[in-house]
Amino acid sequence: MTILKIAIFLSSSAFLYYGYECLTAQKMIDEFARFGLKNQRILTGYLQLLGGLGLILGYFLSSILVFVSAAGLTLLMFLGFGVRIKIKDSIAESLPSLILGLINLFIAINFCKQLTS
Repeated sequence: MTILKIAIFLSSSAFLYYGYECLTAQKMIDEFARFGLKNQRILTGYLQLLGGLGLILGYFLSSILVFVSAAGLTLLMFLGFGVRIKIKDSIAESLPSLILGLINLFIAINFCKQLTS
């Protein structure tokens, strides 16, 4: 299994899990309130679910879908990292969003290269 396939599997799994949690878990409801973004929680959850599904389905059906999904998740995670920095969360709390953003950036760049070659 290549690093790119592993990245897609890890990212899609993480976003399917976190998207579901974002929509249903009290902990996530509390977190979004703490972030000052309680009105964006449901949108964020659906975007995470769509991104995770897009990575999986796109891997089998369409490179464009993988690229768009990975690019969208990259943006979502970099914005999430920015929010965590703004509210002065610790590095340990902030690092997962940065790492997921970088993984999706890696996926997006690789699929962009495939689309343009």
